[in-house]
Amino acid sequence: MKATTKLLQSIPVDELTGAIAVPIYQTSTFVQEAPGVNKGYDYSRSGNPTRQALETIVAELEGGQVGLAFSSGLAAIDAVLRLLSSGDEIIAVDDIYGGAFRLFEKVYRKFGVSVRYVDTTDLTSVFDAITPRTRLIWLETPTNPTLKISDIAAIARLAHAHNVCLCVDNTFASPAGQLPLSLGADIVVHSATKYIGGHSDVIAGVVVTRTHELGEQIKFYQNACGAVLGPFDSFLLIRGIETLHLRVQAQSRSAQAIAEFLSEHPGISHVYYPGLPSHPGHNIAAAQQQTFGGVISFVLKEDSLEAAQSFVTQTRYFNLAESLGGVKSLIAHPATMTHASVPADRRRAAGVADGLVRLSVGLEDASDLIADLAAALAAVERPLKKIKTIQ
Repeated sequence: MKATTKLLQSIPVDELTGAIAVPIYQTSTFVQEAPGVNKGYDYSRSGNPTRQALETIVAELEGGQVGLAFSSGLAAIDAVLRLLSSGDEIIAVDDIYGGAFRLFEKVYRKFGVSVRYVDTTDLTSVFDAITPRTRLIWLETPTNPTLKISDIAAIARLAHAHNVCLCVDNTFASPAGQLPLSLGADIVVHSATKYIGGHSDVIAGVVVTRTHELGEQIKFYQNACGAVLGPFDSFLLIRGIETLHLRVQAQSRSAQAIAEFLSEHPGISHVYYPGLPSHPGHNIAAAQQQTFGGVISFVLKEDSLEAAQSFVTQTRYFNLAESLGGVKSLIAHPATMTHASVPADRRRAAGVADGLVRLSVGLEDASDLIADLAAALAAVERPLKKIKTIQ
């Protein structure tokens, strides 16, 4: 059975009414037949039928044992970090999402959890960073925003040889593009706001675990800390999941065409997209991903905050906004938007240049998106040429 068929067939028909769409159980509590005797639910923080349907579906999507839905991607990350204790250490990808960096550094470090940031594309660097205190390796692959690719299977073998848990943030690839648990990862997290939801209308996060035991541990924190996803938002994610594979495939095709256009444009100094043979992680991505994804980053030839900020306000079809993975194309300037919380020196050391721009390719026609970028590049180049002429 193909992945899309398997996914759609895993979404249940309502047993009570025959509804083809999963019903929204918009209730806070459930009537009990007797004290402690119920129909499987007592309070919606602890469990809700709509959320449970979603959690079962995302576990199926990722090929895991337990799926858990949270009120945001950061709430999902936070639940995973609660597995750690004071004195434990994380090895994290150096090109890390700014929100995860803020959570690691501003929240968990003061509780005695330390973090080593390494280039996880280099297995030797990962091996050298492991200490007796290491409890968790935190990967993003592809990373945000320079789209570095790490070898999940190789790092999983390394982690397990040292009794270390491997968690992969699979937000950029999505379950339609990559299945980290099948490659040996222990935990997968998503900002489900992005590709899983797919329509820029819900904030959500999910965690999927390879084992039931690990899932039950995180489920305890989900209930104890309470950052659960509500029933209506759970319904929105299920609706988005129904078209996930079709969306990701179309977005990846358009992204490939756009990346090829940008790689040949004289106004661009560097393009980050794993679908390009020139990308250093191209071969690994081709082996472990089903698609190369819908996110592209590039550095303008005029590598400056001013040039990048001017460029991102020139596009017509790429909307200037945070986030990614939706049906409408978005453009962002990571240095002043998604990664503003990362210190400038650390940000630049990880490859996030001042002139770097990130695209999230939507479902508009690729030719229109290419024309839009070409016009914006021309608009930015004209003022620069005038300045150089005056000088």
